[in-house]
Amino acid sequence: MNIFNIIFAGIVVVGFGILAWLSLGGASTDISAVPADTSPIEILSFADCEAAGLPVMESYPRQCRTPDGRTYTEELPTSEPTYVNASDEQIVVDTPTSGSVIGHSITVTGKARGPWYFEASFPVLLTDIMGNTIATGVAQAEGNWMTEEYVPFKATISIPNSYSGEAILVLKKDNPSGLPEKDGSVSFPVVVEY
Repeated sequence: MNIFNIIFAGIVVVGFGILAWLSLGGASTDISAVPADTSPIEILSFADCEAAGLPVMESYPRQCRTPDGRTYTEELPTSEPTYVNASDEQIVVDTPTSGSVIGHSITVTGKARGPWYFEASFPVLLTDIMGNTIATGVAQAEGNWMTEEYVPFKATISIPNSYSGEAILVLKKDNPSGLPEKDGSVSFPVVVEY
C-alpha cells in the first residue's frame, strides 16, 4: 500500500467521522435545539428568555432570541424624564417608566394637576428618535379635572406593528390657546419591541 492510499483512507475516515458528529448534533448553534417546554406564551420579556436558557447575544443592550424568531432586548437603567416648561410638580408618569421595553399596545398611567388637562384630556404621542410621530393617543382624566390637585389619568396607544426600536414617549399639556408660553411636556425614552 503506498502513502497516497494511506492518506486518502485517513481523509475519508476523518470526513465520515465529522459528518457523523454533525448529524448527531455536535457543535450545534441552532436555537431550535432548546427544550420544547419554552413555549412562546411563557416568554414575554428579556428576563423570561434568559431564564429559559435561550441564547443571549452579547450586544448593547443584550438581546435574547426565541426559537420562533422573537427578540427581546434587556432594559437599561432608566434615565430621568425630560420636562419642558413643566416639572414633576405638575405631572407624574407611573407606567411605562423611562427606558422600558414596551409592546405595540401600551397603557400610559399617572397623575397630573388639573391645569394640565383641557376638557378632561391631554395629548400623548410616541415619536422615533428623530422626532417623527409614530402613534398618538389621548389621556383621559379619571376624576374631576377642575382642580389644582393631582388627578389620575390613563391613555392607551396602539403602535403600528411595522415599527420597533427606540422611541420617545411624550405627554403634552393641553393648550387650547396655542400660545407657546403655555405649552408644557414630559418625555422619556422607551423601546418598542413586542
